[in-house]
Amino acid sequence: MNLNDWLAKNKDAIASSLTDASANNKKSVLNFTTRAQVIGVLKELRSLILPGIFERDPVNRQALKTVIEEKLGHTALSLCSIITSILVEECADDSAAADCIQKAHSITISILEGLPAIKATIDTDIRAAYEGDPAAKSIEEIILSYPSLEAVSIYRIANLISRLCVPIIPRIMTEYAHKNTGIDIHPGASIGSSFFIDHGTGVVIGETCTIGDRVKLYQGVTLGAKSFPLDEHGNPIKGIKRHPDIESHVVIYSGATILGDIVIGHHSVIGGNVWLTQSVPPHSTVFNVQPSPIIK
Repeated sequence: MNLNDWLAKNKDAIASSLTDASANNKKSVLNFTTRAQVIGVLKELRSLILPGIFERDPVNRQALKTVIEEKLGHTALSLCSIITSILVEECADDSAAADCIQKAHSITISILEGLPAIKATIDTDIRAAYEGDPAAKSIEEIILSYPSLEAVSIYRIANLISRLCVPIIPRIMTEYAHKNTGIDIHPGASIGSSFFIDHGTGVVIGETCTIGDRVKLYQGVTLGAKSFPLDEHGNPIKGIKRHPDIESHVVIYSGATILGDIVIGHHSVIGGNVWLTQSVPPHSTVFNVQPSPIIK
């Protein structure tokens, strides 16, 4: 049987089976948004916060305000459209759709009003990277090339949207950053100002983790869950605290794994490859005792 004959005989049945498989989800994402749309609006939001960095062509400084105003209008409409489609899909019935639409407008306004505060915090992250990395030659180098700034700036946008209780969008954004940088920050985590991840690859920060101000992480750090309780059906219970609290002025070196609902006290240093499942007080130094090297 050649391909054309096979398609004529089978394509209807296969298409029907694939359609039925998608319909098993009561609320299919195909009904209201795409990943590409979310990533597109994320890029627009980042361009508003760091103007002139993500454009194809340089932006004239004298025209910067006009460019931002024009971009703000387009971004607002795109963002509101995506949020509206998601919230309407979440509505219990058609009669509640009008309220969901109004809620989407309010959320969009809150996001746009929050952009200046996000920019101010990202400025502290940039400064922390410059001050914390002796290899950094300029602020411009950090803005244009550091994976930490890419991941953290995307996280800060996603975190604002997450705090406004918008589903799906924040996780798409941070997973996009994860794919691009190797840094996995859940949008539900809480991270203070002047945050820097040096090198960055392999860092994981869990959903209920909190991080204070002026914290520095190195590559391969995991701030994760030690375990989590299950319900009567054997499924993980959602929404409980299960990740560490890292207080301000803490440095965590490469490969450290810190698990569970514990506290790392302020001004502490956690050494490389440490496995930690209990709280430590402020001003602690935790490290692995290494055997003396054998020199031949």
